Amino acid sequence: MRSPRPSTGHTTVLLYEIVERGPYRLKARAERQTQTRLRITEATVELHATVGPARTTVTAVAQRAGVDRLTVYRHFPTQRDLFTACSAHAQELHPPPDPTAWASVAVPDRRLELALRELYAFYAANEGLLANVLRDSETMPLVRELSAPRRAYIEDVRSLLAHGWKVRGRRRALLLAAIGHALEFSTWRSLERLRGLTAGEAAQLMTAAARCAVTVSG
Repeated sequence: MRSPRPSTGHTTVLLYEIVERGPYRLKARAERQTQTRLRITEATVELHATVGPARTTVTAVAQRAGVDRLTVYRHFPTQRDLFTACSAHAQELHPPPDPTAWASVAVPDRRLELALRELYAFYAANEGLLANVLRDSETMPLVRELSAPRRAYIEDVRSLLAHGWKVRGRRRALLLAAIGHALEFSTWRSLERLRGLTAGEAAQLMTAAARCAVTVSG
């Protein structure tokens, strides 16, 4: 005995549900994939901050993100893909200070001290990640390549902070050297972590060094 055919109205309802559920399921799947990708990226950032890029393995990333290795590779087929996403995410979460406000400070040494205070606070807040990335950039070309924007940022800031000192020739070269040294992460770490200075003291000391640079007679 044949089963009764569904009424036309019932068939229409079923078709409507299929049409409606299709886009919803695709959207839900896309959202899950986005969340999984984010967890993997965040796990990589955390590992770079704790053990460093050189010691960050796919297995460790997968374990921290709560996925399997295959899922990591599906989202990031190569180390470059993974580390590039990690670098972009870290930059988004913890951007360095915006130099725009510093440019409005007309007095050069005041501008320098303000910039150093803010930059040193940034270094303190991101010490683990910065220290590990700098260390591993010495042996990993990929990490060194991805660190290039940070180096460009430091050079741009140095040029901004050297403006207005009204020195030329050798004294300007000395000034640029003093400011460049003051901007380095290793300088901040030495002054605060090794020598025990506060951020304010470190900024004042390096500003004083810049003032001395423009008075050196040879």
